[in-house]
Amino acid sequence: MFHVKLHGHDAMARAADEQLVSRRIKLPRRVVEKPLRQVAKRLLMALFVLLLTVLIVWLDRDGYHDNANETVDLLDCFYYATVTLSTTGYGDIVPYSDSARLINILLITPLRVLFLIILVGTTLEVLTERTREEWRLSRWRKNLREHTVVVGFGTKGRSALQTLLATGLQKEQVVIVDPSSKVIEIANSEGLTGVVGDATRSDVLLRAELQKARQVIIATQRDDTAVLVTLTARQMNRGAKIVAAVREEENAPLLRQSGADAVITSASAAGRLLGLSVLSPSSGEVMEDLIQQGSGLDIVERPVKKSEVGKGVRETEDLVVSVLRGHRLLPYTDPHASPLQLTDRLITIVRAAPPAQPPINLGPTG
Repeated sequence: MFHVKLHGHDAMARAADEQLVSRRIKLPRRVVEKPLRQVAKRLLMALFVLLLTVLIVWLDRDGYHDNANETVDLLDCFYYATVTLSTTGYGDIVPYSDSARLINILLITPLRVLFLIILVGTTLEVLTERTREEWRLSRWRKNLREHTVVVGFGTKGRSALQTLLATGLQKEQVVIVDPSSKVIEIANSEGLTGVVGDATRSDVLLRAELQKARQVIIATQRDDTAVLVTLTARQMNRGAKIVAAVREEENAPLLRQSGADAVITSASAAGRLLGLSVLSPSSGEVMEDLIQQGSGLDIVERPVKKSEVGKGVRETEDLVVSVLRGHRLLPYTDPHASPLQLTDRLITIVRAAPPAQPPINLGPTG
């Protein structure tokens, strides 16, 4: 047995956390080049601009005047291009012909601006990254609602999410919560938004916008953590569907009392599947296929059609295994399951729908 303790938060703590929110919420982003490669590319661009400027000055070197010896050689061209592009401008080499001055106006000045942009580009990118990230985060918060929160992105959490994605859930409607920053980085690489933190704390779940979520999957490593997360999540969102996994079957009732709508005992479920596979390996494969959405056969919950009202469970088009009537789950063998009512929901076994194929563009016809 273990003690349950809720972690509250006051206004000051929340305000301090909001200042660090951009560091703890990680939105998925496109893969960018490595920093060293970016710097090398910028240096090459700057060198190209410098050489281009040297070439322009060299071709019109007769229009320049050197106060030291009155002639401009190749070294003077490099010197003039360097001090001009860097806006140092010592004034010892100056353009005096009309053509040289016109070239400075039309070509050298734009190259000087381009050179400065290349050099300070990295600094500007660093300065604007924070603003851009805060803007993305603000837009994400505004548009996110009716989403799915997955607490714990280990084997259980990942498998649960794969099942939901196979049924049509979009990655943009998923938020992963995990205490490991490395796990969140993996989630980001897969196109998922992640929140780094302890999900037993309400401020961490607030960053995941759990109060606006439609469903919550709790797949933590410890049962006591699952209880705390369930209590906190149910307190924040009374209407969300909460599904939790526990290792020990004796802790399942405590999860239900804490507010979980469904509790899966991972150890017992795996043990039953192992036992079934020993008795009949083929049956184990069938069960594995049933719980894996998108292949072979799928278990689907759907409402009763108007044409099915008043019929028996065996008179429907699909293979009905259970009938959900209100809060009662009636097996198909229960005599009270038939006739079907309009408010019932059916748990059926159906053939998995083939994945949607993108339309083929056959090009213009005629």
